[in-house]
Amino acid sequence: MAGSLNKVQLIGRLGADPDVKQMVNGKSVARLSLATSQTWKDKNTGEKKEKTEWHRIVVFNEGLVNVVQQYLKKGAQIYIEGQLSTRKWKDEQTGQDKYSTEILLQGYNSTLTMLGGSNSNNLTGSSSNKNNDFDQTNQQSSSDLDDEIPF
Repeated sequence: MAGSLNKVQLIGRLGADPDVKQMVNGKSVARLSLATSQTWKDKNTGEKKEKTEWHRIVVFNEGLVNVVQQYLKKGAQIYIEGQLSTRKWKDEQTGQDKYSTEILLQGYNSTLTMLGGSNSNNLTGSSSNKNNDFDQTNQQSSSDLDDEIPF
């Protein structure tokens, strides 16, 4: 459909270490659990309130999977750009249809930026790039992810 856009941009913290697995085709996939929070002050009580949303991030871009596996840990703050996708499957035990909405990082329209350190990295997915599938104009380096994180 011409004139449509499917793009998601999020900044949040990882709620767990990344889960990296190998698919049947031999390529790797990384799954991330990303928390975003919204805070406000209750008008009646003046009390500070917070609501956290959890997002499922799936990284198919091979170069980004390698970076995720090497550098990201629970509590790391990241910025991602990806595509919203809902998949459907049948639960083998109950026979019921199940759904999962995820943000996919694959191909040209994927970005993962590590935040919170002086050596933050901006890694853009590019499935045609021969060198680790990500934009080599951005340099890789480790950022200090051992800060005191509340979760």
